Amino acid sequence: MENWYLPITLVPGISLLILSSSNLMVTLSNEISGLLKEELGEESILKRKLLQLKTLNQVLTCFYISVACLAIAGLVGVSEIDFIMASATYISVSGILFMLFSLFSLIKYSYKAVDIRQDQFKLKKNNK
Repeated sequence: MENWYLPITLVPGISLLILSSSNLMVTLSNEISGLLKEELGEESILKRKLLQLKTLNQVLTCFYISVACLAIAGLVGVSEIDFIMASATYISVSGILFMLFSLFSLIKYSYKAVDIRQDQFKLKKNNK
């Protein structure tokens, strides 16, 4: 694999995705804590937010695995042995697949986040 550096170049981009996802996770955790402190918090919304937190945790785990695969592929790709170099391609593809799974999960997360916000707004409007 002459392009051993290709998997390594993807790592900074995924790292930015990890940073933004972890910021989402911290914000969501704080929001859940606030809802738990409120006696008026709707239980269904709280359950949905906990499910979102679980989704973000899975996303971050897949991003971490992706970075690990790409870093390993870059290291293995330097090897001069054909068998090991061929495995670097498969490891890179695995890392990219983990990254894509995470991105699709984040898209799903964002749609559900909007639905939850709309439901929260309706509940607050009805409680007034």
